[in-house]
Amino acid sequence: MIFRENAMATNKPAGDGHRNGAVRKRSQVKDGLFGKQTKRDLTTGQFMDQKKNGGKFKGVRREH
Repeated sequence: MIFRENAMATNKPAGDGHRNGAVRKRSQVKDGLFGKQTKRDLTTGQFMDQKKNGGKFKGVRREH
């Protein structure tokens, strides 16, 4: 068997502005009035942001 050095995938380069993994302490729920996704802070319960166009926030968990 041949072993290669650095054969595993990495999340490099660091600091290039992309996100690794999910956003914590936030969730999103569909607004009943307009039907758009609204981002909510889980610690305070306050609404933070709403999507202008359709779709969902990337990397933010969904509430049901």
